[in-house]
Amino acid sequence: MPDYRRDYSGNCWFFTVVTAGRERLFTAPQARDALREALAHCRERYPFTVDAWVLLPDHLHAVWTLPQADRDYSRRWSLLKRRFTQGFRRAAGAATAATAAGYWQRRFWAHRIDDEADFRAHVDYVHFNPVRHGLAQRVCDWPWSTFHRYVRAGILPQGWGGGLALPGRVGNE
Repeated sequence: MPDYRRDYSGNCWFFTVVTAGRERLFTAPQARDALREALAHCRERYPFTVDAWVLLPDHLHAVWTLPQADRDYSRRWSLLKRRFTQGFRRAAGAATAATAAGYWQRRFWAHRIDDEADFRAHVDYVHFNPVRHGLAQRVCDWPWSTFHRYVRAGILPQGWGGGLALPGRVGNE
């Protein structure tokens, strides 16, 4: 079993954030670049740790740990979405908008991580999600995930998640 080590103080959260109309924005390199820059900018202004992350074509999942006594994840998502929208529109040659309404669903799903078992379950969910959606046959085949960071750190083996054959998914001829 993987050896996850965390301090659970009520500041660890799981998120699901979806694009407007489930548009497959993140298939475009400019969108991924704009999101990377927006995330860095947001973390600079309002620090937090990205414990797990997966970027799929039309949504993302993340597990974040915020600083002690700071639970304002909404401010962070608002800034991240706004900064992404500005950067992506600039890269795409469109007019920069003041809001993120054009690219993101207004709301997002947030769940407070309660303990180590909850943390493990959500990190595993994040990393396995591309296989679940039929986007990759194996977890290690999906490039836009913190799974690779976990492998480099020796927390998870390269073959974690295996090559499970899910009905109706990639590789299940």
